[in-house]
Amino acid sequence: MSINSRIGTANAYSAAVNNLSDRQQSLVTLQQNMTSGKRINRTSDDPTSAAQAERANTRIARIAADQRLLASQRDTIATAESTLGSTIDAMQSFRELVVSAGSGTLTPTDRGYIAQQLTSLRDEIFANSNKTDSNGTPLFSGLGSAATPFTNTQQVTFEGLSGQRVGGSTTVSPTLDGQAAFMNVPTGNGTFTVATGSANTGNASVDAGTVKSPSALTGHNYTIAFAVDATSGAKTYTVTDTTAGTTAASGTYKDGGAIAFDGMSMTLKGAPAAGDTVVIAPSTRSDLFSTLDKAIADIKNATTSSGALPTQIAQALTQIDSGMTRLQSARSLAGDILNQADRIKDSQGTRSDQLTAEKSAAEDLDMIKAVSDFTSQQTGYQAALSSYAQIQKLSLFTYIS
Repeated sequence: MSINSRIGTANAYSAAVNNLSDRQQSLVTLQQNMTSGKRINRTSDDPTSAAQAERANTRIARIAADQRLLASQRDTIATAESTLGSTIDAMQSFRELVVSAGSGTLTPTDRGYIAQQLTSLRDEIFANSNKTDSNGTPLFSGLGSAATPFTNTQQVTFEGLSGQRVGGSTTVSPTLDGQAAFMNVPTGNGTFTVATGSANTGNASVDAGTVKSPSALTGHNYTIAFAVDATSGAKTYTVTDTTAGTTAASGTYKDGGAIAFDGMSMTLKGAPAAGDTVVIAPSTRSDLFSTLDKAIADIKNATTSSGALPTQIAQALTQIDSGMTRLQSARSLAGDILNQADRIKDSQGTRSDQLTAEKSAAEDLDMIKAVSDFTSQQTGYQAALSSYAQIQKLSLFTYIS
């Protein structure tokens, strides 16, 4: 009996010690979890949940990196959009000065001053075309270019690769196509150009012309030649299709009247002299700076008696308007890219919030439940301590004494 009693006492003592150790370890684990706010402090705590939390954390970090890149791209496009706005303002000022230069009351000196102002605006517009962002990246490099996309030697040229980059699901185009914004400006009215002959002696001028019937257009070159009847003084004109070598139209010239042929119409004013001509040619593509340079040269070299200046100004205003349209289109594209960047940012923010919630569900501690569990474990530990103290008193010497 005494051997069995000793064995029972030893077993009870060992079980009590083991129970105390387990409960103490549970209290320590709960305390660590409550301190960190995580129910997983080591991968071994819950390998599956730990892996889920790690995947979510990796994706959150990737989204954060994408957002930093997107923010940089958005800042570049925002700078480009602002630069285009400044360029359009400069173009509008240039246009207003060109209109004022057409006044018949101005002297060559007055027009020289206007030409100086126009030159200053032209240089500002050119400087804008080579603007860079805060990182030194050209704003209008297209698909890639040197540090300065536009060079200005005898003529402005685009040294980049024309084209507009396409953004992805998490990125937008970081630059705009300078070729499309500054170089592809149609000459004349976009369909044909009109110019008075360089050897004209009269003072007739012509507007930029309009298209009356697109289906009748031929794309040929034409010359309008004027003749004056020596007896009556009546003025007539003959329109020659110089490409086909045929007569396209003829009639009596009327000051302020329209001359129409092959789907085109233009209005002439003034008094043409015998032998004066007007030359019509298909529109081509030119750069914006050539348009500005020609307008400056025409105004600087204009003579009051010639009818060339009104024609040149009419042509310049039409091409300036075309150039402004190109710039406005580029600015609209920049606005679309900025809107796209905002949508991507919102989408990434939503995805990041979802992943954060997934990570939290996988590893975060339910603090209310943790406090309840800790209190329960603490009560159990205290009960185990009391039981252990009672077991320690169970000794044969206690009964002998």
